[in-house]
Amino acid sequence: MKKTQLNTTPTDIPHPLQQFLTSATLYDSSSSPAAKVYYIQKDNGYYLKTAEKTTLEKEAKMTEFFHSKGLGTEVLDYISEEKDWLLTAAVIGNDCTCEKYLAEPEKLCDTVAEKLRKLHETNYSGCPIPNRTEEYIADVENNYLTDNYDKTQFPDSFGYRSAKEAFDTFTSGKGALKSDVLIHGDYCLPNIILDNWTFSGFIDVGCGGIGDRHIDIFWGLWSLWYNLKTDKYCGRFLDAYGRDNADREVLKIVAAAEVFG
Repeated sequence: MKKTQLNTTPTDIPHPLQQFLTSATLYDSSSSPAAKVYYIQKDNGYYLKTAEKTTLEKEAKMTEFFHSKGLGTEVLDYISEEKDWLLTAAVIGNDCTCEKYLAEPEKLCDTVAEKLRKLHETNYSGCPIPNRTEEYIADVENNYLTDNYDKTQFPDSFGYRSAKEAFDTFTSGKGALKSDVLIHGDYCLPNIILDNWTFSGFIDVGCGGIGDRHIDIFWGLWSLWYNLKTDKYCGRFLDAYGRDNADREVLKIVAAAEVFG
């Protein structure tokens, strides 16, 4: 996870959060234009995320839920004013794009697959997002109708040559998507933290909830391909996760949906 030290402190950080900045070194750790993320080097470390108003509400709720299950970090504060601010404790360790982990791809593949299976076996009682699949389907349909997707990826975006081809596949198959397991929603290597190969927690769980396991399986496979520059670990990942719960036809539907993600 990249960190660029800042020489000045942003002036718009809410007053209740200022105490965490005292005698601290501040870094920009952002990875997306949709949100700004600061790493606060103090005590055991903190992360402060800010984005448009109300956009971090689900992430705050899901982070608290994951923490209650021993799967993520603690939420220290959530403030929604002109913008949203989410303060969490840092998870000890490094994400799975760390060179140490990428240097052992088979072990990495098995680790992230096994952790995913355990996540999907977690008791989700009390989850604040009870039907993530319903939201997921609605987002895909809205993004297609409003042309809100990256058109530069065609042809051959996740295996689809056009938006219509992808949407037709999604429309005909969306009924196969379930809401029956706790999902991360963005199960990529940067969002899985290990401490010397011991699992520490998941981060960036704002797309999580009770949903369809194939969303996580798809992104787990994609992230291994993207970060390892090969698809040779696809079969190994599915074996470690358990092929009994991975349907390739449903993965094709998720791939079609993610064209509009």
